[in-house]
Formats: sequence, structure tokens, C-alpha cells
Amino acid sequence: MVAAGDTVDNNPVLNISIFGAFVAVTLFIVIRASRNNKTAADYYAAGRSFTGPQNGFAIAGDYLSAASFLGICGAIAINGYDGFLYSIGFLVAWLVALLLVAELMRNTGKFTMADVLSFRLKQTPVRMAAAITTLAVCFFYLLAQMAGAGGLVSLLLGITEQIGQSIVVAVVGVLMIVYVLIGGMKGTTWVQIVKAFLLIGGALVMTIWVLAINGFSLNTLLESAVAASPRGEAILGPGLQYGANPWDFISLALALVLGTAGLPHVLMRFYTVPTAKEARRSVVWAIWLIGLFYLLTLVLGYGAGALVGPEAIAAAPGGVNSAAPLLALQLGGPILLGFISAVAFATILAVVAGLTITAAASFAHDIYANVVKKGNVPPDGEVKVARRTVIVIGILAIVGGIGVQGQNVAFLVALAFAVAASANLPTIIYSLFWRGFTTRGAVWSMYGGLAAAIILIVLSPVFWGTETSVFKNTGAAIWPLNNPGIVSIPLGFILGWIGSVTERREEDPVKAAEMDVRSLTGHGAEKAVDH
Repeated sequence: MVAAGDTVDNNPVLNISIFGAFVAVTLFIVIRASRNNKTAADYYAAGRSFTGPQNGFAIAGDYLSAASFLGICGAIAINGYDGFLYSIGFLVAWLVALLLVAELMRNTGKFTMADVLSFRLKQTPVRMAAAITTLAVCFFYLLAQMAGAGGLVSLLLGITEQIGQSIVVAVVGVLMIVYVLIGGMKGTTWVQIVKAFLLIGGALVMTIWVLAINGFSLNTLLESAVAASPRGEAILGPGLQYGANPWDFISLALALVLGTAGLPHVLMRFYTVPTAKEARRSVVWAIWLIGLFYLLTLVLGYGAGALVGPEAIAAAPGGVNSAAPLLALQLGGPILLGFISAVAFATILAVVAGLTITAAASFAHDIYANVVKKGNVPPDGEVKVARRTVIVIGILAIVGGIGVQGQNVAFLVALAFAVAASANLPTIIYSLFWRGFTTRGAVWSMYGGLAAAIILIVLSPVFWGTETSVFKNTGAAIWPLNNPGIVSIPLGFILGWIGSVTERREEDPVKAAEMDVRSLTGHGAEKAVDH
């Protein structure tokens, strides 16, 4: 058995070779898949050509981001039980998304969240608000992925200087732009399918390996983790990370559990299947795959704590996000490290590509085609604008990713979830289930929830006053909680209700009835999209 703190030599040349091969293979897949990207339906929704199981793997690929693999393993290795709460939150969140919105959103048969929200409300203000909230959520999520990529590649190449890590983030951003420009949704989906298969397979192999070292006894593993941790048995119980401020934990829990149902890039995956039946099949596959993976994170996190040691993880390039790659290095040497890191890199690339295409679709389809051009767009015009948008989003993601280096990616994703739950979820729920919902309610809910979430994040310890803040040890936080969800999510719902009850209803009853029938049955949805 390898003891915590024992070092295993890293081999940057081998790592980058495995890495390069991986990028070459996924780029080949993207180019092959991209040959039919002619229409907006091809570029945004992959021509609705994927089966339920294929889309289930792709949903798992989209959902199991750098936060799931790098961030959660690191959080468990250092904070034990409190780190595993991320796994529980992300998994329960998926069930909320499934039960409340996934199939109903799919049945309206559109490309973006704004299509659904504007179906029975006034087009221009609702589309504009929905596009802005979508872009905000995608940007926060992109920051997390870029931070993970910078830390991961820096660990592989042994880069410790900030300038070197910044260059790495820039290279990842350029690669992402290339993937999305060439592949569209079809190429992105195939990369996600391959990545989900490899990520779950790699995690399973590492889990079995860790358990084998500990005699297939979870109890022995936990004892080893306790022995290696300076915090001792405290890592087995709640309170290490959130004990000082339980309100922060409640806020995080709200954001995690409610956020998925408002994540535009996950909801967009449901538009890539041809029928509501295939959408349901894809959900079943996704739940099994995602559930299995989150169980594995418990063993991987405590395994990293036991075999690598929390201090070694915290001191490594990439900090807390390097727990899983360091565990791979400890178990199987440079070859396993190279493979697991390449899989983690593919994870980041696939999720970033999915986020970018969602943001580009939202801008090109909602703002450009429907607000600016009022629907008068040539067949290829929308896709051209989407591709230009991808370049702009990529540049912003690179700049932001350089700014948040060193932050735990699971924590950064929790902020994206809070923004999604505050700005998007109230409007989605009201649109699908409340006949009295109005345009004013939608606009107030989206802008109010978004503004509250972002203002509270900027005023919080995320930005000010601590060692891990964006502005390290500068000033003092005005708002004490790291996550804004406990205030911003209820506020989004309240504003949606107030806005609706104070506006005289001008709803078209025929439109409302059609929305009900379509969301519940899918009848007429495909025709509405393709023509």
C-alpha cells in the first residue's frame, strides 16, 4: 500500500503525449460529425438525430463537469462529509429537473429556453431577458470549467507560475472555440458521449483500485483518510466547511437542488432527440449514469485524502482541484495520471463546448433573429451570427478564467447554479404551470433574480476579504454568505408573482391552451420547429 505523502514521479512529456492524442481523436470526431451543419436545427439541436440512450450519455457528459470530477473529489479529500454534500446536491437537483421541467420544456419543441418562455407572452422583452440570464449563467459556469482546465494542465506540466497557468487557460479557450465553430451541437454531443463513457469508466477503475488497496472495506478506507488528515475524525461528520455558518449551507443547498432545472445548457440537450418518448428514455439513462458516478466520488475523495494527503493536495498546482489526478498518479503512475487527466480535460472541453453553443444559440436565435431582425433572417444568417458569438464568448471565458484561478470549481459551479435558480427557474415554473403569469412577471423575475444573485456574489467573501477571494485579503465582505441562493431564489419567485398580479392580463386563451397541450403531449411541437 502507498502511504499518504509518498511521491510518485510525474512525467510531463508522457502526460502531454496522451493529452495530444486525446485532443486529436476528439477533434477528428467533431470534424466527422460536422459535415451536415447546414440549418439552425442542425447547428443548435444536431438535427434532432440522437436516440434516447445516446442522449442519456450526452446529458451525463454535459452534467458531469469539472466540478463533479475535480471539484467534488477535492472537496471530499479536504473537508470530508461537507464535500460530499455537493454530490448529494447535484444528484437530487437532477431529479427536480426531471420531475418539474425537462419533458415539458422538450415538448414545446424549440431551440432555447426563451422560445418556451415567450410562447404565450410578449416576444421582445421576454426573449431579451431570457437571453441575458442564459448568457449570465453560461458565463459563471464557463469560469468554473476554465479554472479547472488551468489547474489540471498546470499540474500535468508542472507549471506553478501564474503566467504559465494563464497561458494554459488561453490555449484551452482557443481549443474550445475551434470545437464549437466546427462541430456545432452534433460534434459537441459526440464528444460528450465519448467523454461520459471514459469518465465513468476511469472513475470506476480508480474506485475499485482504491477499495482493493483497502481490502474492499469502506471502513478501512475511512480509517486511512482519518489518519492522513490533520483534522482527524472531523472529516467523517458534518461541519468542517459549513459548521461556522449553517445559513451558508442552506443557501448552497437551495442553489444546488433548484439550479439544474434552470441550467440552459442541460435543458437544451432535450431538443436533440426526435420525440418525447426518446426524451424520457434519455432521462432514465442519464439518471443511472449520473447516480453511479456520484457514488464513486465518495470513494475517490476519501481515497485521495488517504493516499495523497490533504496538505499535498492543497499545495499542488491547481490546489484542491488536483485531488483526482494526484490520486491517479499515486495509484498507477504517470500513465494513469495522463489518462485520467486527458479524460478530465475532455470533460472540461465537452462541457465548455455545450455551454458556449447554448450561449451562442441564445444570442443568435433570441436577440439577433427574433428581437433585432424580427424573424426576417436568411437560412444561414442565424448560424453565421452564432459562430461569431462563439468567438466573443470564448475570449470572455479566457479573461474570466484567468481571474478565478485557484478557486474550487465545485464552488464556482454552485454560483452558476444560484444564478440559474434565481433568474431562470421561477419564470420556467410559472410559464409551465400558472395561467396567470404575465410578461411583466417574467421580466421582473428574470432581471430581479439575476441582479440579486450577482450583486450578492460581488459583495460576498467570494470577492473580498479572505485568502481564497478573487481579490485576496482585500477589503471586507459586506454580505456574509458565499452563496446568494437563500435570498435571490425566493426573490425571483416573489417578483414574478408581484409583476403578474399587478399587470392587467392580456393573455391569448388559445395560445395558453396550445401551450398546455403541447407541453403535456408534445403534439405539434416538431412541426412548429421544423417549419
